Amino acid sequence: MEGHNNFRTIFENISPVDHRYSLSEAPLFNALVPWISEEASVRACVKAEIALIKAHLSVQGRLTPGMSAELDKAGAAVDPADVYAEEEKTRHNIRALVNVLKRTVPVAVAPLVHLGATSVDILDTSLSFRMKGVTCEVILPELKKLELLLCAFAEQEAETPQVGRTHGQHAVPITVGFAMAEYVSRLGKSILEIRRLSKELKGKLAGAVGAYNATSMIVKDPEELERIYLAELGLEPSEHSTQLVEPEYLLRLLLEFNVAFGIIANLADDLRNLQRSEIGELREGFAADQVGSSTMPQKRNPWNSEHVKSLWKAFMPRAVTFFMDQISEHQRDLSNSASQRFIADYAAGFCMAVSRMAQVIGGLSADRERLLENIRGSAGIRGGVLAEPAYILLAESGVSEAHEVIRKITLAAEKEKRSFAQALAEEPETLSRIGTKMAQLGLIGAPGEALGWFEHPEQYRGLSVKKAKDLAAKYKKLMESL
Repeated sequence: MEGHNNFRTIFENISPVDHRYSLSEAPLFNALVPWISEEASVRACVKAEIALIKAHLSVQGRLTPGMSAELDKAGAAVDPADVYAEEEKTRHNIRALVNVLKRTVPVAVAPLVHLGATSVDILDTSLSFRMKGVTCEVILPELKKLELLLCAFAEQEAETPQVGRTHGQHAVPITVGFAMAEYVSRLGKSILEIRRLSKELKGKLAGAVGAYNATSMIVKDPEELERIYLAELGLEPSEHSTQLVEPEYLLRLLLEFNVAFGIIANLADDLRNLQRSEIGELREGFAADQVGSSTMPQKRNPWNSEHVKSLWKAFMPRAVTFFMDQISEHQRDLSNSASQRFIADYAAGFCMAVSRMAQVIGGLSADRERLLENIRGSAGIRGGVLAEPAYILLAESGVSEAHEVIRKITLAAEKEKRSFAQALAEEPETLSRIGTKMAQLGLIGAPGEALGWFEHPEQYRGLSVKKAKDLAAKYKKLMESL
């Protein structure tokens, strides 16, 4: 390719992945390059072609350690730029690679380059090799890091009171750790599924339509040749293939990436909302020199959480294309050729969102005073979040219309601008029944202590603490065993 040694600057790149995020997420970007860059794509195809030569030599009983090392050296010597230059002549990427490789390997084995293979025996196999590699070597470690940070935060804040919310309204008390344990559990399961699915990726050496026509002319057992070829790449054969590997192996992995991406975006949304000025319960870390606004010096925007959500918006819809790539006419058409190249962008975007969320959780802090203020304030009725236990206890005492009784007390508290405990005190018979039941259950020492309990809504938190600690411990152990 004429002028292929003239590299453009990073500011001439088109994709934000290759300029803005390759700078801001440099270590991660560098870890992704060996697996999903264009150079990685070419080198994986070379590796597959070398594996095929070794498989032929192995079946023939001619593969020696010395020859294996020489082939690896020859493969490593292939310059992707030379392959691209050759493609300018052939107008075919794999034939270009074959031509370059034939000039690079020892003359004695040159006839074995690509022998019995069709292009997709190399392309689909190398894609599976790369996706398995990037998942195991980069994506799973990044996810594991995030999950362990979530576990640590859930454990740290397991007993920190927080008001629970449904429909954006105050519901009943929980703890910050319990709220985080939701994401510990959801993401943890997705990580385990990603790990399982990455091991299921397959390759092939079954020829132009998947029926082993070509290799049947070369060896007695084409399936054994295929197994030897794929074993060199750490893969197994697809149970059935056309010219393509069955698409569902890769599809399921990509869809689970999208599941994990959605969980992380959901977490980002929750964190962003909890940092609103009027809520102010959590806060992202903010560097000493960091600027929140170009005009308002006081601003501390939750921009990292917003960044994660924005990446999800950009990449989540790619799942539609993943499904569309599931379909190919008869044994193969080329309608997936261009679209599959963008899997690399998706993997990079997903990984960068995971990394950014890990940064958020690593610097996240809880404002305990504000949390307690919110839980006691309870959006208009101070202590109103304790209406539920009052209703439950009253019903347990034998009052069939307990819900309506307590509802009227909350209305009175709201109208008269009193706390729920103060309004409840105006109903001595109701308070007495509730207090007696609480004493029977061991929630308080004596019925007369009921009113004091209702003045401290943070005490009503169910199994929040236990669930937070149990889930944090469970997934920490699972992640450490990966």
